[in-house]
Amino acid sequence: MSKMKLRSLLAIGSSAFLLAACQGEDASNGASDEPATEEEDTGSDAGEDTAEDTEAVDFSIAMITDEGGVDDRSFNQSAWEGMQEWGEEHGLEEGEGYAYYQSDDSADFVPNLNQALADGYDIIYGIGYLLLDSVNQVADQNPDQHFGIVDDVSDRDNVVSLTFADHEAAFLAGVAAAETTETGQVGFIGGIAGPIIDRFETGFTAGVAHVDDSIEVDVQYAESFGDAGIGQQIAAGMFSNGADVIYHAAGAVGNGVFTEARNRMESDPDTQLWVIGVDRDQEEEGEYDGGNLTLTSTIKKVGTAIQESANTAMESEFPGGETIAYGLEEGGVDLVEGNLSEDAWSTVQEVRQGVIDGEIEVPEFSYSQE
Repeated sequence: MSKMKLRSLLAIGSSAFLLAACQGEDASNGASDEPATEEEDTGSDAGEDTAEDTEAVDFSIAMITDEGGVDDRSFNQSAWEGMQEWGEEHGLEEGEGYAYYQSDDSADFVPNLNQALADGYDIIYGIGYLLLDSVNQVADQNPDQHFGIVDDVSDRDNVVSLTFADHEAAFLAGVAAAETTETGQVGFIGGIAGPIIDRFETGFTAGVAHVDDSIEVDVQYAESFGDAGIGQQIAAGMFSNGADVIYHAAGAVGNGVFTEARNRMESDPDTQLWVIGVDRDQEEEGEYDGGNLTLTSTIKKVGTAIQESANTAMESEFPGGETIAYGLEEGGVDLVEGNLSEDAWSTVQEVRQGVIDGEIEVPEFSYSQE
């Protein structure tokens, strides 16, 4: 069954309240129907005024989420927030000029793509490498329709591929973790093992070693992007074994990592634990009674990439068959300052410039791709 689109800003604001209320509870598999965003939480009607003052364009885009869902507070939500900004910029209404279709599992990919196709959207984006085969299948069946794939490369002429140098941002996260840990043990929790998440793991472990190769890195995979309970379970084991900083690259699984860290910090505030967020600034996820435990976050500007490719198609020509890559130099990935110490942030900035200048080479994969 096709998933429904967003209904209204009121529904989003209500969902944001529910998400905030649930953050102190143990993680579960439950998902809200709508994503929460800071702009919507303010209750401001500035976005509506902008839409009213802007002449709407005759163009529309849609996105199909991966299994993490649109309210994963990470990858999919970053894409959706970028799409919302694009719609506001062009005077478009949700559900008409732009929309999302939520996938609970991979069986929803093709039906959702076909539903978006039937609903008449000009470009349909698959958010995440898990959708590549489905996007290619539907693209082959509809050669005149424009598609986009995020985090993988399609060789179809009617698909634009948007890729990111995740290993570069993760390298900075590794530097931040190594500069911060007091136990000499840090953790990495990946979602589903594969080339994309391997980039995160490879960059992170290399960044830690760049600072101090004696620091232990515990690497584990949840084999899910949506099960926050597994994320909490893995994080509990890592923290119990001595890790004091955990970086997750696991979508909604990471919500469980934050939950476990919050629970431990609230029960024993004398023990400092940190979580490094992914894909968007996850500082809000680290809030607890005693402060904030989000050390920093790697940023992946999925929404910006969607906005840029949609504008290119609207203003000139759809970049079908092209691969558009975003790294530190292009500003497509980065690391926020967050709660890093002054010394740690200074080191991160030096390393960032070294990567951009080519003085520091960041490995991309831990294994050879077949």
